[in-house]
Amino acid sequence: MSEHDPYKRKLVNPGFYVQKCKVEAKVVAVLRGSLENRNLELIPQPSRAVKHGEIHEIIVTDEDASPGSRVGRIAYVAFLEFLNGGVLLSGDELLIGGKSIGKLAGFDMSHFSNHMNIVVRGELKSGEDRHLFVGALASFQMASPEDEEDETGTGNSSGSASGNSSG
Repeated sequence: MSEHDPYKRKLVNPGFYVQKCKVEAKVVAVLRGSLENRNLELIPQPSRAVKHGEIHEIIVTDEDASPGSRVGRIAYVAFLEFLNGGVLLSGDELLIGGKSIGKLAGFDMSHFSNHMNIVVRGELKSGEDRHLFVGALASFQMASPEDEEDETGTGNSSGSASGNSSG
């Protein structure tokens, strides 16, 4: 990663995203198991583009994880096949089978280019413990500005991402 990367330099944040499409997927494998010391390294970028047909892994943590952080305690949830292309963004809510799994925390690239680990903050339960099934529909929905403000306490989502209110 370049030292000039605007995310690494903390020049860009999720507040730059005004609107995006819902990204939909289906479960292609349900996982079981958890680890206390997985040691995932979330990349500093809060977003990743996904293409129709790509398959990525969903992992949940109950830690206070965010882009650029390290995650130890995890549960394995599922592999999803994406039904449309789009952008996944830290803070997006992940629903599977109409039930909330949690908020997207970030991305670990340890198995890329085979797949990304998409890490979600939520209840530490595996896909098996959640009674997920192959074919269940999933979606990533952009958090509302109120949700982001409640979560971060920054208020960065209420207009200009740079903090300037002049137009």
